[in-house]
Amino acid sequence: MKTSGALAKKNGFSASGVDALMEAAGLTSGAFYNHFGSKAELFTELIAQELDHSLNMIAVDKTEHTGKDWTEYQLRRYLTWKHVQSPQSGCAIPSLGAEVARADKATKKKFEEALKRAHEIWASQVNDDKIAWAAIAQLVGAILLARAMATEKTGKEVLEASKEFLEKAMASQDVK
Repeated sequence: MKTSGALAKKNGFSASGVDALMEAAGLTSGAFYNHFGSKAELFTELIAQELDHSLNMIAVDKTEHTGKDWTEYQLRRYLTWKHVQSPQSGCAIPSLGAEVARADKATKKKFEEALKRAHEIWASQVNDDKIAWAAIAQLVGAILLARAMATEKTGKEVLEASKEFLEKAMASQDVK
């Protein structure tokens, strides 16, 4: 799942055939059907695993950082050029979010459940449900837009503008 997830985040899930996904995992496409009934089922599991990994990261960060320190840490960790350049090892949402939007209800349900848990973590740190949703959307959107830019310069401008915007938003909420 880990290697298939990395390939899907790098190339897109739809663009990655079963053969390529299984080859990345060191398996045959025949072995695929021993584990999954369909490619859609694999996608649901892949999304669940990738988002669980991300949630575990921010939950651990929450024990090491709190309030304003936590939010600043998340902005510095997430909004990086390295994250933009390495979709295979980064957050699945900027890479696969559009595919989730076109996926079946089971996949969307797993996605929503995970995002609600991420929202809970953010809301507990920023003390505001709406700011938590806005921060998540801004972070994901910044990475997506930076990846879509033709030049590194513009991509980095997107990241920096997003970081500054979120820092101001957090400061206006008096995050402790």
